[in-house]
Amino acid sequence: MDQTNKQSAVTRRTFVAASAAGAVAPSLAMASADTPALLGGTPVCKVTYPSWPMFGKQEEEALTEVIRSAAWGRLNGSKVDAFEEAFAKMTGAAGCLSVVNGSNALYTALNVMDVKAGDEVLVTPFTFVASFNVILRQHALPVFVDTDPESYLMDPKELDALVNERTKAIMPVHIGGSAVDMDGIMSVARKHKLAVVEDACQAWMAQWRGKNVGRIGNAGCFSFQATKNLNCGEGGAIISDDRDFLERCYAFHNQGFFRGRPRYSAGESMSGTNLRLTEFQAAVLLVQLSRMEEHQRTREQNAAYLSSLLKDIPGIRPAKIYDGCTRNSYHIYMAHYDKAHFAGMPREKFLKALAAEGAPFRSSYGSHRNFGFLRNLPQDRAYKALFGEDRLKQWETQSFNLPRSEQVFDEHVWFGQAVLLSERSVMDRIAEAVRKVHKHAAELAKV
Repeated sequence: MDQTNKQSAVTRRTFVAASAAGAVAPSLAMASADTPALLGGTPVCKVTYPSWPMFGKQEEEALTEVIRSAAWGRLNGSKVDAFEEAFAKMTGAAGCLSVVNGSNALYTALNVMDVKAGDEVLVTPFTFVASFNVILRQHALPVFVDTDPESYLMDPKELDALVNERTKAIMPVHIGGSAVDMDGIMSVARKHKLAVVEDACQAWMAQWRGKNVGRIGNAGCFSFQATKNLNCGEGGAIISDDRDFLERCYAFHNQGFFRGRPRYSAGESMSGTNLRLTEFQAAVLLVQLSRMEEHQRTREQNAAYLSSLLKDIPGIRPAKIYDGCTRNSYHIYMAHYDKAHFAGMPREKFLKALAAEGAPFRSSYGSHRNFGFLRNLPQDRAYKALFGEDRLKQWETQSFNLPRSEQVFDEHVWFGQAVLLSERSVMDRIAEAVRKVHKHAAELAKV
């Protein structure tokens, strides 16, 4: 019998004893359990969530093997090559190139796609800052596309109106591991002959119509940073079905030197930098990769179960998953909070009440409007020279007037993937915490 059942049994015995004595009174235990934890009651989720990263003896042995080999870099080792082969196989891609992190996977892809100063790239504002930072590193202009408030993803219907003669590429971001409407994205890309680099940094096993994300556009970029479902502390990868593109990516990440070609012959190199992954990271990734499918199934099952529980609670709605998204990585479990169903309680107070109950929901990305470097872009000397004041004023008006994105920034709640590796009963407790806060919203709103 688990702790919850033990408490229930005690409560029942207390009630029966009191009834037999003719002195039925409200159980103090029941009163405490029903009272919001923020108001002194007992938390619903008295659980310890899985820690992350998960590791074991296999990782230790893999690292020891690399140390003893004395081959610590990809140029004289074999682990990086082995990981690239394994990751390409998992995604179904023709090939894979690993790099130092997800940001530099995007940076490499944009460089090889020839995105240059003065170009424009269409990107979502509801993403981690890296997605538009890499565009700025090219001295290109990140043109923000309003968000579908149901899915939290780039809305393809907004793209056409934003394309102009400077537009070079589209960067859809599969936030949380849920696939963007790639049918809509690719339709616009083909119409305007634009490159598509998928930011799949949170979407390692996600699929669109049965095909792994990252293979639908020209390339897909992934992250293996410490919080990620597949991680080695830092790391990233690019996949593509275009082998020539991948070879150019290899050269770019290897100081411009192509694989298997003379290094210093005229015409045998390109401009590049050093973004090579180490053998240590690749060794850890190979072990972590062996657990991916099992972990992924657990996340999917728990997410589906939790969504089935939350749908019956007014004011909390799981983010929409498009019909074409045949697999969601669930790096983040995302939901929409409507304070109208919680006595007008601000989101911050709702999250505080849930935290007191032990439920893991929080908010994350703040609005792009809050980044000073974006607000100051129209005054940037280099950007004024590249784009002109009129275009930058137009960009400023468009970029900071995205009402549906602002709604998402203000109303989203979510939690990270490790929670979904809990026992199924934990999902019941999370839902019960939300239900409890909903029941007592009027009292909590006054606190």
